Amino acid sequence: MTEAIEFATLGLSDPVLKAITGLGYEQPSPIQAQAIPHLLAGKNLLGVAQTGTGKTAAFALPLLSRVDVKKGKPQILVLAPTRELAIQVAEAFQSYARHIKNFHVTPIYGGQDISGQLRALKRGADVVVGTPGRILDHLRRRSLKLENLQTVVLDEADEMLRMGFIDDIETILGQAPDNCQRALFSATMPPAIRRVAAKYIGNAEEVSIVSKTRTVEKIDQQYLIVHHSHKLDTLTRILEVEQFDGMLVFVRTKSSTVELAEKLEARGFSAYALNGDLSQTLREKTVNRFKRGDIDIVVATDVAARGLDVERVSHVINFDIPYDTESYVHRIGRTGRAGREGKAILFVTPKERRLLNAIEKANRQPLKAMPLPSGEQVGQQRVERFQTELMANIQTQDLSSFRELVEQLAHDTETDIGEIAAALVWQAQKERPLFPKFKPLPDAKSSSRSDRDRTRKDRPGRDGAKKERTEKNHASRRDEKPQSSDKPSKRKKASTDSDTSMVSYRLEAGDSHGVKPGDIVGALANEAGIEVEYIGHIDINDDYSTVELPDGMPKEIFQHLQKVRVRHQAMKLSLASKGGSSSGGRTSAGDTSTSRDKPARKESSARKNNTVRNDAPAAKKASSPKKKTYTKKNPSEKKNKLSLRKTDQKSA
Repeated sequence: MTEAIEFATLGLSDPVLKAITGLGYEQPSPIQAQAIPHLLAGKNLLGVAQTGTGKTAAFALPLLSRVDVKKGKPQILVLAPTRELAIQVAEAFQSYARHIKNFHVTPIYGGQDISGQLRALKRGADVVVGTPGRILDHLRRRSLKLENLQTVVLDEADEMLRMGFIDDIETILGQAPDNCQRALFSATMPPAIRRVAAKYIGNAEEVSIVSKTRTVEKIDQQYLIVHHSHKLDTLTRILEVEQFDGMLVFVRTKSSTVELAEKLEARGFSAYALNGDLSQTLREKTVNRFKRGDIDIVVATDVAARGLDVERVSHVINFDIPYDTESYVHRIGRTGRAGREGKAILFVTPKERRLLNAIEKANRQPLKAMPLPSGEQVGQQRVERFQTELMANIQTQDLSSFRELVEQLAHDTETDIGEIAAALVWQAQKERPLFPKFKPLPDAKSSSRSDRDRTRKDRPGRDGAKKERTEKNHASRRDEKPQSSDKPSKRKKASTDSDTSMVSYRLEAGDSHGVKPGDIVGALANEAGIEVEYIGHIDINDDYSTVELPDGMPKEIFQHLQKVRVRHQAMKLSLASKGGSSSGGRTSAGDTSTSRDKPARKESSARKNNTVRNDAPAAKKASSPKKKTYTKKNPSEKKNKLSLRKTDQKSA
């Protein structure tokens, strides 16, 4: 059993054993126990194990035991997907080789001045750790020569494949000596990686650490169903309640890292963004500050945080759910490393349930539903922190002058000291109440099903026009009957909404980008939660489109839609000008044609000739047009919410 194995029995060199003993390592992890003997024997190796199980030491320790520092030439080459991981691996080599005299390791990666790397390589390096792109640069410059190479290692091979480095990897492996030892380590083994391994690694021992789950079992994995517009409030509550040391928050885009970090800073949390747009110096500075504890929260993208091994990371928050299960595995692998415990929390919007199911299926492990922290829980944590800080001040500060002031105030005003203390506490917590009263957030769990059913009901089928005509005929017969809905009756709508107009919005995606009306409808429905029946007229032009939406769109939805993409083209939603931005076939709000059924530019010519396309049912022209508007609800209804109401208008 691996539990009985010790490093001393694996055949490592004395300097390496001395180093790992000093670092406090006692027994090897399963991947280390199985991989080290093969690498010491000079065999090729395929190693598959979860993130955070000690793969770096699994190849660094045996390779250092075989290195010959007298050569002064690169003998070990390690390829890593990101700059951060390259630095991390280089630091690991340096710590394991602390008792090997004249040992040199050189990390080389993009974003750093290449002249310094050239000098380091010229002085001589025993181990080179780098990203594929920069390694290729040095090979072309002939500043890096591989004729003395003994071993080449691909670390996090699946991540390099996902980032598009597969061609660079094949080029580098093709230039390595034929008799060079080759090792590949990965958290997963997709078919493309197996093809590379079969072509360039050849006969290899395979070490696979099989687990009941694909993620580290010591990571407590939970999820919350939360609407997109409520993610920030939900995250804030979690930060208030959870006891964490260091936290990584993952988002999808580089701009989101800055935006979310600024919002957390504004709410009193120590947060910083980490993304690929930062200079390498600033990224390294941020990571070092995070390690020292100067920063508590880092908001990062997948690529920027790849390879981070910060011991104090106790929590990983997936603010944006990853689109693929591999990214989820790598994300939560930033916590629970090397036997430590960790916690991973996943935010899931009602429309992302399928992604949650895919993650659970791929990882062979169900995630636990996490309840939203209540105001009482947040208040309890704030009170406990306040009491702790207060007692610390009593024990460490000289309060004699303040005590005299309070006693004098109590004497002069004949006020109980307890009342004075209570008033001081109230004043101290004004900006951050000890007993907060949060507005209740909608139950995303219960609403998701109703939203889904409502969307299906509103979604037109092949015979959608026929169903629409039938429903309108039925509705005309029963328009006097009360509706079993919380929406106002049609008569009331007609009187209250008669003066409300639609607002035309412009989005920077059009026919030249392959955009169809259904793409715009889907983006608005899925990303902003706007139901199909509330989306007005759509015109598609060559390089932009316009869509009519009810007036009073919430600011959060408007800001979110500016970033949404349609056919890989950013919407950049804005108010359409009254002039040219809506030209090219724009119709009035009361026009009976619907450009969701066909492109607006083609409709315009048809309307001029008073003709109707064959693929547009004639009944649509005869149907009474409807105008859709946002209107604020009465105070007795849900506060701060906007409902959408549909009003009948006479045709123009």
